[in-house]
Amino acid sequence: KKIAPALATGNSIVLKPSELAPVSVIELAKLCSEAGLPKHILNVLPGCGPTIGQELCRHPLIRKIDLTGGTPTGRAVGAAAGANLAGVVSELGGKAPMIIFDDADIEQAINGAAFATFVASGQTCIMGARVLVHANIYDKFMNALVEKVNRIKVGNPLDIECQMGPVISGNSRDRIKQMVDDAIKQGAAVLTG
Repeated sequence: KKIAPALATGNSIVLKPSELAPVSVIELAKLCSEAGLPKHILNVLPGCGPTIGQELCRHPLIRKIDLTGGTPTGRAVGAAAGANLAGVVSELGGKAPMIIFDDADIEQAINGAAFATFVASGQTCIMGARVLVHANIYDKFMNALVEKVNRIKVGNPLDIECQMGPVISGNSRDRIKQMVDDAIKQGAAVLTG
């Protein structure tokens, strides 16, 4: 959603993918090259964010930065880019709540909530981290959502039957576990998983 508009408006791109997931971006650049995109128009620079990212942000030829990342990274990028007066657009670690009203189509709401919550193993910036459900339909909604979630096939993403793979790293897994543990301490109930 970011590369095509930049290319279509005549820009060259230096793309620094997450150090945890560079392969798909490298493969995309290869496909673009095979499709005829001239050399040096889409450049992929994998590496560690604090090192490579900082240098990119400080480089005087960089005029615009479009960042998807966490809030601490956004602050660091903004500060580094400010020295060059480079423009910065940031999409920072927000997780949007879903609100289910009592007049909602329950089946659609359940499908939407399950998709928004579990797509890409819950690792997208638009993931529905919180589902707020009207009290009048709460029990019906939650029972059906738990039933749907229990049918999600978790496993190796190379298995064609797999619907949800693992999170990207051990650190991510540990952070998620800590959030669940904290929620339980505050009175939340684990309904499945």
